Formats: sequence, structure tokens, C-alpha cells
Amino acid sequence: MRILLDECLPKPLKREFADLDIKTVGEMGWSGTKNGALLKLMSESGFTILLTSDRNIKYEQNLQQAGIAVIVMVASTNRLVDLLSLIPQVREALITIAPGELIEIDNY
Repeated sequence: MRILLDECLPKPLKREFADLDIKTVGEMGWSGTKNGALLKLMSESGFTILLTSDRNIKYEQNLQQAGIAVIVMVASTNRLVDLLSLIPQVREALITIAPGELIEIDNY
């Protein structure tokens, strides 16, 4: 499993997954890349999971065709403090998520 942390999430969130193979969009040099192109780059580079807060991605992209799994973190804001409570659920989802699948994680 290779995870990409979308640029809409705070970079320090990466520390919560330090035991996993995770990179940020910025580290990969893909900042500003639109979702369709990003999914293609991910696939070509061996990434299997996108961690994002973009709730519209399910309407804009064909995840089945891309073969990329997506976990959408939904919190009141995208600040690290508001996202931290979602980490246990995200870790659970990482175990079961399949290519082409989208899972939304929230505390509501």
C-alpha cells in the first residue's frame, strides 16, 4: 500500500501515518495538479490510495477506471486539530479499502 496525501490536507498529518509508505503531493512535485491528472500520476507511480478532504472527487472522477482507492476525511475544517480524531477510522479503512473504492470518514 502506497498512500498519497492530497494538498488540501495539512502536511503535518503525514506524521500520523509515519509507519506507512506515505508521501505528500508537494513531495512528489505534483502541487496544483488537477484530480484527473493526479490519479493518472498516482497510478503510474505505484500509489494505491489517495487521502483527501475533497468530497467532490467521487462525482468528478472514475475511480474504478483509475484503480485508485480514496479515503475522504470530513471534519469541520481542514486544520490538523480537527482531523486528528479521524485517524483511528482512517487506519481501519486502510486495512479494508479496495482499488476503485471511496470511503468517507467523519465524526458526525
